[in-house]
Amino acid sequence: MFDTIGGLPLHPLVVHATEVIVPAAALALVLAALWPWFRRWAGWGPLGLAVASVILVPISTQSGESLEERVNENAALERHTQLGEGLLGWVIGLALIAAAMVAWDLWRRRSARADGAALSGASDGAKGTDVSAAGRPMSSVVIAVVLAVAAIAVGTGTIVQAVLIGHSGAEAVWGG
Repeated sequence: MFDTIGGLPLHPLVVHATEVIVPAAALALVLAALWPWFRRWAGWGPLGLAVASVILVPISTQSGESLEERVNENAALERHTQLGEGLLGWVIGLALIAAAMVAWDLWRRRSARADGAALSGASDGAKGTDVSAAGRPMSSVVIAVVLAVAAIAVGTGTIVQAVLIGHSGAEAVWGG
């Protein structure tokens, strides 16, 4: 199934999409985790890119395995294959963290609307919630920090893995 398209190997065609979408997903996730304006502007975009990555990586891997059967094995190709097999875990991590960020953002917005409605009906407007210096509940700050650290870790790992895979693939093809 994942062999050729119009007589050309599918792998070089699909891998270019993968090598663009995967790092874009990682970068979008990190930016969304660290920059509230970007998170609001991007909305569901980081999650969409991460889901697209989860779809593209197995297609790239399967098409690469089909291509591998048609070419001569060498050390560079073996290294590329081994590295390629490690990317799916990273992009699944991206998708999970992106989904958690979307869920947290939706929950935070819903809570803010509910708090605003409660405050408008309260006579003194006081609440018994611990807040940070920025005026946000401490639990929200902790969640933001945990998501940012996770996004940075998984985003960095994903980008490093994608670069190593791309470089090893180029070496396998063009390295002589």
